[in-house]
Amino acid sequence: MKLIIQIPCYNEEETLQTTLKDLPERIDGIDTIETLIIDDGSTDRTVEIARKNGVNHVVSFKNNKGLARAFAAGIEKSLELGADVIVNIDADNQYRGEDIPKLVKPILDSKADIVVGDRQTDKIEHFSVKMFQKIGSASVRRLSNADIPDAVSGFRAYSREAAMSINVLTEFSYTVENLIQLGTDKFKIASVPIKTNVTLRKSRLHRGTAHFIGSQLRTIIRSYAMYKALNVFTIVGLLFLLPGLLLGFRFLYFFAFGPKGATGHIQSLILAAVLIIISFILFMLGIIADLISDNRKLIEKLIIYHRKQR
Repeated sequence: MKLIIQIPCYNEEETLQTTLKDLPERIDGIDTIETLIIDDGSTDRTVEIARKNGVNHVVSFKNNKGLARAFAAGIEKSLELGADVIVNIDADNQYRGEDIPKLVKPILDSKADIVVGDRQTDKIEHFSVKMFQKIGSASVRRLSNADIPDAVSGFRAYSREAAMSINVLTEFSYTVENLIQLGTDKFKIASVPIKTNVTLRKSRLHRGTAHFIGSQLRTIIRSYAMYKALNVFTIVGLLFLLPGLLLGFRFLYFFAFGPKGATGHIQSLILAAVLIIISFILFMLGIIADLISDNRKLIEKLIIYHRKQR
């Protein structure tokens, strides 16, 4: 059983050594543990420090492509290297290496395909935007059918089968898209409580609370629309259909029982017709999008097949 611990890095010369030294050297049920650094276009000594501290593999980008791209490259490389289990951990020493055995245990016991580390944010004094994190995690739980209290935690373990099904399309953060995709694909997702270290630097992923919330909201909507297209377009279509029907019935009521027939209420009829036509168009778009989604699933199966052949 081979475990690869992948660490996306961007200018992490000050924290990487601490993170690497904290990683476990042995885990029950794991025969081989290797480390993989994804250098996301660093301009400092990140790669040099990684090699000095015995990192087994390094993937380097010529320029900064963002966390999501770095994560995806790490998954691809880990599968290529024959990983049976893949753990993703940040380079800023936020997460504790001592929790990795706890993270991989449900996978080794065949009780889960993906395990997410729960930072228990209610207990972390220095953790910001707690309320928004709760709302976001609750939304992701509903959309992914996975009981995950900390949906944006980047400390995760994947079985080889789950990793082969991952396809990252967002450019912001893979965490939310990841859960919605794998949850929709019926993979077993579990969560374990973990501890965190004091933050050594500010997050580079977002530029403040507003940016973080806006980016995650776009990711949630886009990801759910991708995998549940018909549901999304149907819901939006109903927002137009119901007012349209109400206005239509209002017109019919005055036409049938009003003292002057429909005179003076023709605007209601026009607006009702417009709203109903829009809802019909949205429903048709939902069917088309759903067919496109089915085609995407077939392409994903081909990608998985290709990965298995390597």
